[in-house]
Amino acid sequence: MPTASPALTTKVESGSPYQLDSAQTLKASKALLAHIKTTEKATTASGKQSLLKDEDDQDEDDESTPIWLNLTTKTHIITQKKFKPLRLTVPHALNTSATTTICLITADPQRTYKDLLLDPNFPPALAQRITKVVGVSKLKKKYNQYEAQRKLYAEHDIFLADDRIITQLTKLLGKTFYKGTTKRPIPVDIAEPAPKVDGKRVARPKPIGEGRGEKEAGGRGAGSPKSVAAEIERAIACATASLTPSTQTSVRIGYSSWDAEKVAANIEAVASELIEKHVPKKWRGVRSLHIKGPETAALPIWLADELWTEEKDVVGEEERTKIQAANVGKKRKSGVMEGEDVAAIEGKKNKNKKQKVEVLKESNDDNLDREIKARQDKLKKQKAEAAADAGADEMPRVSKRVKKTASYNA
Repeated sequence: MPTASPALTTKVESGSPYQLDSAQTLKASKALLAHIKTTEKATTASGKQSLLKDEDDQDEDDESTPIWLNLTTKTHIITQKKFKPLRLTVPHALNTSATTTICLITADPQRTYKDLLLDPNFPPALAQRITKVVGVSKLKKKYNQYEAQRKLYAEHDIFLADDRIITQLTKLLGKTFYKGTTKRPIPVDIAEPAPKVDGKRVARPKPIGEGRGEKEAGGRGAGSPKSVAAEIERAIACATASLTPSTQTSVRIGYSSWDAEKVAANIEAVASELIEKHVPKKWRGVRSLHIKGPETAALPIWLADELWTEEKDVVGEEERTKIQAANVGKKRKSGVMEGEDVAAIEGKKNKNKKQKVEVLKESNDDNLDREIKARQDKLKKQKAEAAADAGADEMPRVSKRVKKTASYNA
């Protein structure tokens, strides 16, 4: 008798099964990190190494090997594609390097935010990392060509965008930024807080026009230096997820240079927030959770016992047979959907064929034969007349010059 195969994942011993097992997550993190390090050592020993790499870039190379969390849902996580990334809070920040450069895309006028970076209350270290501030109107005029967009994309590591204008960037930046998810602009709320009326904040008015001041256009100006700096720090530290109308969602949650404990902590934080807030039916809508590297196999950390969310999604044996028969053709499909048997439909087809053959046999009457014969005789007569005309044209004729010569000789 064959032995039962061990389970790929383990469930929590107490409480709801719809949650991650910390021990399973930590175990998978350790195994994945060990595999990545072993692969890197083997690659280094074989001599397959970039000639442009030097020792100063070693730390950046370690951090550039990301760890991904793959979420698979039972149904599409959303119905329409959204180009605005989600910000997911994690206990361990993903972008901690002081050398990464930041491009801040703001609402008009951009001068307001450039002056904000020069304010004494704005952290100098963060201000040095923000190497470019560009407004929407400047983005339309200066970066409307593909080459300019590629140059902007290559010059900066992180792109932040004002939450009020981020939906306009899909047309302004195009596939250069939105073909992948690595450098999609992260939304930040850098505007001043909306005013309160009776203890409640009123709706945020949108800026009107280009190149005008926010105050004159009816919009809000920039927030305080401290609040804007805190918002930028939170955006840089978070993990981002780009949702699409599919069952697959990938989130970068760490790097191969981290400890397994840090990776596991980020996995639990991202999975909890993403599933509880954005997955339909929350944990009951999740099919599986895996972690993987760029070139590694995916390690499972949670698998669902049921592959459906409701009993109506399960197709029975009779319904499956009807669906298979319906796919044969449109004529069969109409009959099967009405509850008719396939054999009965085939019998009807054979009966119709016999009736057509009998009708054809009965249609051979004398009138049709006489019409055909008359038509054939007419064609023969036309051919004979055409041949006679052709023969008369071919007979030689005496020219007038020949007739005159004959009479003179006489």
